[in-house]
Amino acid sequence: MEGRRVVGWAARDASGLLSPYSFTLRKTGPEDVVIKVLYCGMDHTDLHQMRNEVHSTNYPLVPGHEVVGEVVELGSEVKKYRVGDMVGVGCMVGSCGRCLSCNSNIEQYCNNRIFTYNGIYKDGRPTQGGFCSAMIVHQKFVVRIPEKLSPEQAAPLLCAGVTAYSPLRQFMGSGKVLNAGILGLGGVGHLGVKIAKAMGHHVTVISSSDKKREEALQHLGADAFLVSSNAAEMEEAANNLDYILDTVPALHPLQSYLSLLKVDGKLFLVGVSPKPLQFDATDLILGKKNITGSFIGSMEETQEILDFWAEKNLTSMIEIVKMDYVNKAFERMERSDVRYRFVVDVAGSNLE
Repeated sequence: MEGRRVVGWAARDASGLLSPYSFTLRKTGPEDVVIKVLYCGMDHTDLHQMRNEVHSTNYPLVPGHEVVGEVVELGSEVKKYRVGDMVGVGCMVGSCGRCLSCNSNIEQYCNNRIFTYNGIYKDGRPTQGGFCSAMIVHQKFVVRIPEKLSPEQAAPLLCAGVTAYSPLRQFMGSGKVLNAGILGLGGVGHLGVKIAKAMGHHVTVISSSDKKREEALQHLGADAFLVSSNAAEMEEAANNLDYILDTVPALHPLQSYLSLLKVDGKLFLVGVSPKPLQFDATDLILGKKNITGSFIGSMEETQEILDFWAEKNLTSMIEIVKMDYVNKAFERMERSDVRYRFVVDVAGSNLE
């Protein structure tokens, strides 16, 4: 199987513009799954990587780490999947398999994790993502898409969904109605609202302006809406939230949000700011408040969020686009002009 030619769309330089790119996949190993890509979600991280904004990008770069496709071929030792199965691939395609993180089923924290794109695979070749016709992935890093979920609906769950789910799953089954804050109403934020609501939490969406109020309350089912630039509203809401899921992928002041937390409240950072964030240590100390990070999710959690989504009959709010529209879609994503996630119909696009 060595030399399977595929066509993808790649960035060639820090302009981040994507155009057709032909390359060959690695040889299929005994535990590998060959996947025909059907859909791939578009993520803010794609934009950062395409433009070389977070850590050094190896060009040409084929982005995409919310990949849903159909199994078309199996390595000789794959027992989990069959040809024809609908499967997903998220942000990772490998890890060392031996460290404490890997042995604890939190392989996303392995120091030798291999990202789906802009990584180096064990054979020394660069990894390329889901903006292409096919992928070869080790079976451990493949998840099953539940039959009840349509493939395009499943795509955003493989990064954005599990990113919101992983820190919140610690509250599952607590039996308490927690006061949740979701900061930022983009791709991760809108899924965070749905997950927190499905867990039975009282959800407040926190946004810098009033323009998403109706969307949050009427379409996403949030219980309250808070405008962070309104000092009176923020003061009234002080010391009220058990946790805040901070999904903002840009520089923003943590100070005012920490004031919203109860004693022992947690602020989960899941959005990557390209510049350092600041806070006042006194606020943390006097309120016994916690700032903590959470990175994507484990393979186990990725499967859990897919099953949870299907079980609760939830839907993602997506806009489906063809590959020839992706550059325009990334421009729109930067302006927050999408409700709330673009998904590329890869199989239905002319990739050449």
